[in-house]
Amino acid sequence: MTTADVLRAEGEIRGRVEMLMKQLTIRFGPVPQTALDLIHAASIDQLETWATRVLTGPTLQDVLR
Repeated sequence: MTTADVLRAEGEIRGRVEMLMKQLTIRFGPVPQTALDLIHAASIDQLETWATRVLTGPTLQDVLR
């Protein structure tokens, strides 16, 4: 993996984190620090799963399960 590939992957993760944070904040209000820590440590696959769940999950806890 080249440096460019690594930077591109990091940028993609950062973008998904930012979008998920916007979605969660609009839907549930301020996101607690424990959830922020979980989100920032997540894989790209997990972020994608949560981005889908935010559409139907009744609570923040349900989205991030």
